[in-house]
This record gives sequence, structure tokens and C-alpha cells, in this order.
Amino acid sequence: MLRKILKKIPFIKITYSLVSVMKNKNSFFKRIGFSLDFLKDYSNFKKQKENKNFKFRAEDLYPRIYDKTESTPIDPVYFYQNSWCAKKIFENKPKEHVDVGSDLKMLGIISQFVPTTMIDIRPPKVSLPELNFKKGNILNLPFSDYSINSLSSICVIEHIGLGRYGDQLDQFGTEKAVKELVRVLAKKGDLYISVPVDNENKVYFNAHRVFTRNYVLELFSSLKLVEEQYIYGNKMFDKYNKEKGFGTGLYYFKKI
Repeated sequence: MLRKILKKIPFIKITYSLVSVMKNKNSFFKRIGFSLDFLKDYSNFKKQKENKNFKFRAEDLYPRIYDKTESTPIDPVYFYQNSWCAKKIFENKPKEHVDVGSDLKMLGIISQFVPTTMIDIRPPKVSLPELNFKKGNILNLPFSDYSINSLSSICVIEHIGLGRYGDQLDQFGTEKAVKELVRVLAKKGDLYISVPVDNENKVYFNAHRVFTRNYVLELFSSLKLVEEQYIYGNKMFDKYNKEKGFGTGLYYFKKI
């Protein structure tokens, strides 16, 4: 009850709101600057002619002090790899698509033009008519051999066996996951994969592994490489560049 009363006092609500959003990676002085900028905007907004179509109360303050940026914030890896994967699936026009563990936002879009089944150890709390969920593990997929014609697993296999998402620890998690994906892929089936790449294989426990291009191709040596793309920084490239160091590799394989 006291908390509700205090929230209605402008000074207390403003102070509480700003303190709650100031836990940020920006320097202390930058956070102070953003906060002062918000207070200036708040003061100037209050001085304007009141729009009686909306309630404007201190208790409803919701400061977003880090959004005045010079460019639109975006994770370039997910932007490029999700766009690439969706484009490939759209171009190949499968009757249905299966995904293992990829970004749910990407799958929601893909399901708008092809019925999609997602496999994950963690069920989502949202749903769409053409997006079907099956609880499953990439190390033991709920499909028979050679049964999936269109399959994706974007930024997934590098995590397997590191325990980050509640999976069991396994030094050979990636290799086992690859075998399962290849096992269920149908003859002439399409597989879309992305993984972090670098100039040597490494484990950044418990975040992810990184791979050399040669090792990725070795893992999927039973399949034909149809296309490869690479993300370095904010750009996408057609070729692997060892000199650029860490990046993300996008691979389209086909089972012949």
C-alpha cells in the first residue's frame, strides 16, 4: 500500500525509475548524462499543452534512457544468419520444415510461408498456427533415419555438451549432434547450419565452441556443400577469411 502511494509522488517515482535503469554497461558519467537528458525531456514535455486524450502521471513513468542512438541497435550475427536461413528455405519451397534449437523469432517468420516444426529441450511460451513444437534433444531426435527433407539448426551445435542450456556435459557434444542431424536428413534433403568460426578450434566454456572452416567441412563430410557465407563484424562475405579471425559461418549442405 505504501509503495503505491510513494509511486504517485513525482520526485520519488522519477528517482526510483532512473536508479532501476542505470545498471548498464555505460560509464557512470554517461549514465548520469542520459538521466539528465531524460529529466530535461520530462520537464519540457510537462510544459507543453496537455493532451487530455491520455493520462500523464508520475506513477506511469517508464524511462528508456539508452535508446537515443546514432544507428538502430542490432545483433549483426542474428540479423544476417536468420535472414539468410529464411531466404534459403523460401527459395527451396519445402512442403514442411523442421528446425532444431534455432532462434524462435526466425522460426515464427519461416512458419508464415511453410509449416514448421521446432525441436527444443525448452518449450516456448508462445504459439502460432503453423509453428508446431516437439520437445526433443539434438542428441536423440524424435525422427527416423532419412525422414526430414528440410532441416535447420542455426547457432546451436556449438553449445551442445557445455551445460549452458541445461543439457548434459559432453566433450563430444558437437560431434554427436552433427551425426544426429545427418542421420535424420533425407536423401536430397537440405540442411542449414551456422557456427562461430576462427583460425583454430576452441572451447569458450560454457558459452560456445568455435571451429575452423576445415573442421566444419570435416564434420559434414558425408554431405555436399552447396553454399557458404561468413559474417565478420557488421558485414557478410562469400568467402572464409582466416585473417579476419572470429566470425560466424553459414553453411547450406545437401545429402546426395
